[in-house]
Amino acid sequence: MAAPTTVDLSAALIAAPVPIGHWLAVLPVAHCITLGAVLLMLRGYPRLQAWLAIPGLAALALIDAALLAKVAAEGPLTMVMGRWLPPFGIAFTVDLFGALMAFTAALAALAGGIYALADIGESGRRYGFFPLLMLLMAGVTGAFLTGDIFNLYVWFEVLLISSFGLIILGSEREQIDGALKYAVLNLIATTLFLVGVGILYAAFGTLNMADIAAKAGDLRGTAPLMTLASLFLLAFGMKAAAFPVNFWLPAAYHTPRIVVSALFAGLLTKVGIYALIRVMVMLLPMESQELSPVIALAAAATIVVGALGALAENDIRRLFGYVVISGIGNMLAGVALGGLGGISGAVFYALHSMVLMTALYLAAGEIARRGGGFSLSSLGGLYRQSGGFTALSLVLFLAACGLPPFSGFWPKVILVKASLDLGAWWLATSILVGGFLTTIAFGRLFLLAYWRPAAIALTPSGPRWRTGLPLAALTALVIGFGILPEQLLALSQSAAAGLADPQAYLHSVFPEGRAP
Repeated sequence: MAAPTTVDLSAALIAAPVPIGHWLAVLPVAHCITLGAVLLMLRGYPRLQAWLAIPGLAALALIDAALLAKVAAEGPLTMVMGRWLPPFGIAFTVDLFGALMAFTAALAALAGGIYALADIGESGRRYGFFPLLMLLMAGVTGAFLTGDIFNLYVWFEVLLISSFGLIILGSEREQIDGALKYAVLNLIATTLFLVGVGILYAAFGTLNMADIAAKAGDLRGTAPLMTLASLFLLAFGMKAAAFPVNFWLPAAYHTPRIVVSALFAGLLTKVGIYALIRVMVMLLPMESQELSPVIALAAAATIVVGALGALAENDIRRLFGYVVISGIGNMLAGVALGGLGGISGAVFYALHSMVLMTALYLAAGEIARRGGGFSLSSLGGLYRQSGGFTALSLVLFLAACGLPPFSGFWPKVILVKASLDLGAWWLATSILVGGFLTTIAFGRLFLLAYWRPAAIALTPSGPRWRTGLPLAALTALVIGFGILPEQLLALSQSAAAGLADPQAYLHSVFPEGRAP
């Protein structure tokens, strides 16, 4: 290892102004925090809050779309705070993977915000639903865009604080119980993450992700990188609800308002998967390869346990919670497989799952509104009540099962092919078996809630635009990703290639070479 070099910190100051386009890297987070503060000051005006939040979420989606277009055209970009060059300053570094995740999260949040106009009453707005939603999006977006691993921890804390507020909105006993289970496991995971960050800083002397990726090869013989990789795997596995630390999710996600459950299912576990892919694939690739048998076993178990849990559930919210878990297993399978096929399959599946799971929970809210509850024991007659809603639901169910021609089909094809190419037939089998069991679970749901005659006469209930519009829009994305997958597949492959070979990412942070 090279001898220590004396660094002149004054040389690390940025002399040139930051290019205007690079402000896009931090603008989504600044927008969420600013709008959240404004909404908090308007807590006495709940109606005004709502009508400011929706245009704000639409603006966030447009900002993220502009950021994605710039990164796709020009490559990763970096914005540094405080006029200090990396690795001394705090950096936001956006590559294609982070930009894709941030844009998809913004679309899911916009759909949730519109649905909340009907689902969250005046009391919930007074207690801060919309400010908490913007704070949640600040944490989610910040996690996707940061280039500093300690600030990844900070953004995890931001989204956790806001999610605690959202999960207890209403202060019902069931919500408090769900929040406790949600909090304990997530706080343990956060503590493990912070311990890992401390060990990493002691070994590398830096928190900048690009600097860590550049130094990892030189320190592989001296730093405890396997210990770090194991800590991060456990911490992010808990946050993503991977087996065997998945039990908190179905015990918590069915307790809050349905729009909160939808946002949690669509966004929060994907932040855990994002962090796992970022750290294991880009920062610690050799250690990820050595741990791949463990990750593959966890992936297979997560897929099958999630599918079996869905098959056994009577409450459709808990059923969908197990579907979230099974999907996390598919993404973990991609991490275990590695390579362009495995990582692109995991990225594609994550984008699909963010849209699909948000839509499924919103559909659960519509099922309860039309059928009078969430229990399969009492539901029935939804097909007779609304053929259009039945068709929409069927699209979502087929997509969740991974059946063509919808969005869930393609990432599963990619993952199964990658598994068979590496001779991991048992992992491919677990993906297919998980899909088969999930199909049975959704078939049971459809037969009982939609096809079976209602036990009591149902009053026809037509769609309201506040609930029907976001659900229809997300379903259209699910259909579009399935019928025209080429563009999303190309973006997923480019994102995977950027993670496997992060030279463009490093050059964005250190355009003149890595700092000494």
